[in-house]
Amino acid sequence: MKKYLIYTFALFCLSSCQDSFLDVTPTDRFTQETYWNTKEQAEAALNATYAVIVNSNSLYSAGNTVYLDALTPNTYQYNRDENIISRGLHNAATGIFNTTWNTSYLGIGRANNFLANIDKVTMDEALKNRYKAEAKFLRALFYFPLWNLYGGAPLITEATDYATQASLPRNSAEEVLTQILKDLDEAAAGDVLPLTYSGADKGRVTRGAVYALKARILLYASRWEEAATAAKKVIDLNVYSLFPNYRGLFYLENEGNTEVIFDAQYKFPEFTHSLDVSLDQQLGSAPLPGLVADYYATDGLPITSSAVYNPAKPYENRDPRLQATVIIPGTTFKGATVTDIQYPSTGYGLKKYTIFKDNEKPTIVPTSNTSELNFIILRYADVLLMYAEAQNEAFGPESGTDKNLTVAQAVNLVRQRVQMPALPAGLTQVQMRAEIRHERRVELAAEGLYYYDIRRWKIADQVLNTDVFNNKGGRIDNRMFNATRDYLWPIPSIAIQNNPALKQNPGYGN
Repeated sequence: MKKYLIYTFALFCLSSCQDSFLDVTPTDRFTQETYWNTKEQAEAALNATYAVIVNSNSLYSAGNTVYLDALTPNTYQYNRDENIISRGLHNAATGIFNTTWNTSYLGIGRANNFLANIDKVTMDEALKNRYKAEAKFLRALFYFPLWNLYGGAPLITEATDYATQASLPRNSAEEVLTQILKDLDEAAAGDVLPLTYSGADKGRVTRGAVYALKARILLYASRWEEAATAAKKVIDLNVYSLFPNYRGLFYLENEGNTEVIFDAQYKFPEFTHSLDVSLDQQLGSAPLPGLVADYYATDGLPITSSAVYNPAKPYENRDPRLQATVIIPGTTFKGATVTDIQYPSTGYGLKKYTIFKDNEKPTIVPTSNTSELNFIILRYADVLLMYAEAQNEAFGPESGTDKNLTVAQAVNLVRQRVQMPALPAGLTQVQMRAEIRHERRVELAAEGLYYYDIRRWKIADQVLNTDVFNNKGGRIDNRMFNATRDYLWPIPSIAIQNNPALKQNPGYGN
């Protein structure tokens, strides 16, 4: 799976047109009627569904997901749609809203066509059932943005049919959520998905990936007890563990390690991204001072109350995840000392999701579209934090003892990986909630998840209506978030133009 099969795209030369003056079967291309014959063709169609994940317009592609943090207090992006959105200047014609909508349906359409036709193929039934489960997971994955960001969209589960599907109205968010959970439950049923893969199949959907995605969906839906149960299923598989080195977790040589549950698979030269260039040259997201300040001191306390924090040496005695994520002036990166002007956007650079190391000078200068570093969509640390949050919200901070994993223990596992001290005993539910939210921010920074977090916690309007400053205190921009509008993305104007039955979200006009 590291290298998606190139011939998969033959499937998408399928022609649905019929010339009225010519009643013959085309011999120069596949059609839906002629394609579905062999196991290899079925696998190619499934691989092409996976390939949508790394489509440059997909919300799961490496660049687009990392850049989502620019819609939060974590990072700043000055030259993409994220900057327009973060300043409150977006509308239904803004590009990312259209590309996310369209690419989600591209993935859904490929999954639907696969599921509608796979039974035509004579092949091993166990493998066929596994393929079906993978496709249902992928369909759920592609429906996630339509549910979470747009608040509902036309629900399509049949093979592509323009005549019947082009004018469908939006289904409610609850109806889309129901379908997502149905797909995930069916994908997990019967244990047809393996726990792990090897060889060329590494990177495909596993049982753990299904449970982890289900936990995320239920957490975002505030269905706390169910979310905790789904997360605990991942934990109880005893397949995953935290990778010992936090920075090393994101190195090319450690792809597919024991913390990775599901990731976007890149392979040079067919499927690549440009994060090595865009992040290092400040064409991508630049960390903001607020994120840097939120990393605790090594005594486990905020820098505002820590006895070991020294304002004269602000980057010393800090949570190791700070310098594993952010490039700090005066430190060593790429074998050289980082200067004060090296990262002019905010004063800081983003280290995570570049291939560069602190003490090694690159032997080759990367160029655009050459990085093959996988982007991790689901990982075990996130599962532990989801479990902790869901348990705390459902039952309080002392819950989970009957299963030998308390809320605090789950959080502490994540902290201990970077030698941060355990949480203090006796935290109330409110105090634990604050610690879990802090932990999610610093552990998952630059992974796109904090944008979803501040939206579902309904704090985006509190943390985003502010000016943006660099590390010297200079104002560089402003942020605006309209609480009556911006918790949902607009339905793209071109989609409504093509299908007037679509109803626009509040605040975006007709």
